[in-house]
Amino acid sequence: MTRRDDAAAGSRAFPEFPARTVVAYHDGVLGRMRSRSVGAPRPGVPEVVLVQGLAVADYLLPGLAAFGRWTRAHLVELPGFGGSGEPPHELDVPEFGRCVADWLTARDLDRVVLAGHSSGTQVAARAAVDHPKVAAVVLASPTVDPVARGRLRLLARWRLDSRREPAGLGPSHRPEWKRAGAKRLLHTVGAHLKEPLEASVRRLAVPVLVLHGREDVIGTRRWARRLAALPPDGRFADVPGAHTFPWLDPEAWSEPVRRLAEEVASRP
Repeated sequence: MTRRDDAAAGSRAFPEFPARTVVAYHDGVLGRMRSRSVGAPRPGVPEVVLVQGLAVADYLLPGLAAFGRWTRAHLVELPGFGGSGEPPHELDVPEFGRCVADWLTARDLDRVVLAGHSSGTQVAARAAVDHPKVAAVVLASPTVDPVARGRLRLLARWRLDSRREPAGLGPSHRPEWKRAGAKRLLHTVGAHLKEPLEASVRRLAVPVLVLHGREDVIGTRRWARRLAALPPDGRFADVPGAHTFPWLDPEAWSEPVRRLAEEVASRP
């Protein structure tokens, strides 16, 4: 491989991060939460609130920047992870959902598109149920597919999927994994395995968009389509990439989410 090839591979492995984010903290019901925001509010365009994945948030910054090109977008970090504070105890998914719902209530926002990636879909769906500020929900690479509901099965699928992910993703995750620690990581995996996403999705009365990476083996296309059929107003879209598709291809979710935002903005 030539030096030019090395440089090209490096640029593909590490996508462009936002040049600037606005950092804010919220002292919530179960601990301090950090959020990072990009972009500016635009009249008639809902803002996007994005919930982090399992113990990690930085990998979503390139995707956040894509949202920030057409609205203001916020990346919310859960207590115990990233730049947020310590929770009073190890939290489960309903408690994480309560944290995000409280964050939404406390912020000076109009109705938003609430999005989650991976395990963040379980938290976002919980937070969105009957929340007056949520105009639509996005479930990107939703978890946990019934075929992976078990620690060993989930681990096997995660390792298989990791072979399809770009090399730069692991280095991005490691500092956040280290902050969380093995004990908290194991607890959080167990908490998400116990939380059936289907139960929350059935209760969502707002439009729900399910996005599935075509190479994702953690979650199957069949299950993603089943999820999209559960709420009264569900829709499904295939996008390029594996489970963590927003890392290298932020536009893969920016465009369908933008169309959803425009649709809900036009409704009375």
